[in-house]
Amino acid sequence: MKKNSYIGISFIVLLFGIWTVKELSERFKENDLKVLTKVPSFELTDQNGKKISDKSYLGKVYVVEFFFANCLTICPIMNKNLVQVQDEFYGNLDFGIASITIDPEHDTPAFLKEHAKTLGVKHPNWHFLTGNSDYIMNLANKGFYIQAGKDAKAQGGFGHSGQFALIDKDGNIRSRKDKFGNPILFYDGLEQAGIDALKEDIKLLLEE
Repeated sequence: MKKNSYIGISFIVLLFGIWTVKELSERFKENDLKVLTKVPSFELTDQNGKKISDKSYLGKVYVVEFFFANCLTICPIMNKNLVQVQDEFYGNLDFGIASITIDPEHDTPAFLKEHAKTLGVKHPNWHFLTGNSDYIMNLANKGFYIQAGKDAKAQGGFGHSGQFALIDKDGNIRSRKDKFGNPILFYDGLEQAGIDALKEDIKLLLEE
């Protein structure tokens, strides 16, 4: 083989080595998702009558929403979008969802089980959670800082946010940053852009 051929092959090998190192460094470098705070402690009952707490989700990346089953405004959109997220990560047992009702008087475990069935919920780590009303309202507003409450003027009698919280495997609330470098805090559960961002960041956290 001619000398020039050896040089050519060596150059290709060198380029391949550089590309491989770069690819690995990009894959394993720390992501830019901001740690906001620890997830508040909670314990509620799911659609199967099982006690589920924040500790049940340790080791998993999960999404938290506050909703109610009889909501006819934003909740159906939020639930539908979470089904999309579920389908993206179906089969991954390191992923989960916590859907917490703000209407526990109506949303019993049995009712939530039917609601989950209607939605097409199939991921074993998607829990629809219910419990004491005051406890849940305190958890939403003072634990997660996601607005929720009774509102006689609102359709269905409750007003609440359409935002999702993203939690990492260690129980930290995480978020991406906006173009100014500020954390967005929560993910828009109503627009596709917010869902796309959520799915991208779930993937990042699953790789940690």
